[in-house]
Amino acid sequence: MAAKTISAEKNRGSVWGRLRRNYQKHRGLYWIAVPIVLYFAIFKYLPMFGIVIAFQDYSPGKGFLGSEFVGLDNFVEFLTNPSASRTILNTLRLNFFSLLVEFPAPIILALLLNEVRCGPFKKTVQTFSYMPHFISLVVVCGILTDFSSSIGVFNDIAELLGFERQSMLGNVDLYLPLYIGSSLWQGVGWGSILYLATLSGTDPNLYEAAVIDGAGRWKQMLYVTLPTIVPIMVLQLIMRIGSMMSTGAEKTILLYSPLIYEKADIISSFVYRRGLQEMDFSFGSAVGLFNSVINLILLVSANWFAKKISGESMW
Repeated sequence: MAAKTISAEKNRGSVWGRLRRNYQKHRGLYWIAVPIVLYFAIFKYLPMFGIVIAFQDYSPGKGFLGSEFVGLDNFVEFLTNPSASRTILNTLRLNFFSLLVEFPAPIILALLLNEVRCGPFKKTVQTFSYMPHFISLVVVCGILTDFSSSIGVFNDIAELLGFERQSMLGNVDLYLPLYIGSSLWQGVGWGSILYLATLSGTDPNLYEAAVIDGAGRWKQMLYVTLPTIVPIMVLQLIMRIGSMMSTGAEKTILLYSPLIYEKADIISSFVYRRGLQEMDFSFGSAVGLFNSVINLILLVSANWFAKKISGESMW
């Protein structure tokens, strides 16, 4: 027992010794990391104590300690609510089609730009594809609302093609394509930056070897370019799947209306109306915790599946 204690103390001392020496060697990096650590501690970890209100009938006047503990009542209320199944299915549907369309688009754009040899043209395309990312979401939704109105540009085009004018955002069947299309327009260029940065570090010798072996541009892309970005693709896909239940309410609230709640209402917009507008904070916290648990399950599952299939994973 004494030998084990001495061994543990030696190991602990060696760890602290290595940490002290590492700090003396990289003191500047440690101080640079302080604001980041404080940010996550204050704004990410400290608010997690508020999860307790998901198990209470929380009242701001009574606070955490004075509010009545109700256990899982808020979770049961959400899952038995007539709107719960609709909002969950709408959230999954929106994220599935967004993943199907928006995930490969930046990859395709990056691969196409990587093949462009005309520098000025390449920079022009990059600039125009990046610019929508810097437009405020409120402005984007305002533009989309105007363009899709009965007198908007989209209806002008539809009329030329023989369709009747309509309020497109009021059509439950057109809402999803408009939502995803606007997100694609705003994010495809910005999303391609990570892949282009990865491709810029590809060893030119690999392409030269491929050319010597008789590979054309298509084969070079398949056997040299794509394998270079596979690790980044897998990590991006895992993170995207791990956030499928956390679609923000901002864009949905700016675009939808009671006419299309059937397919447009998602979990976050439902929680916004119930948790903030009706001031039912416990219910909103319970649904948020439910989302986080489902996202964690999706993240772990996606990571396990990716590791089995491709050998790449987040951990």
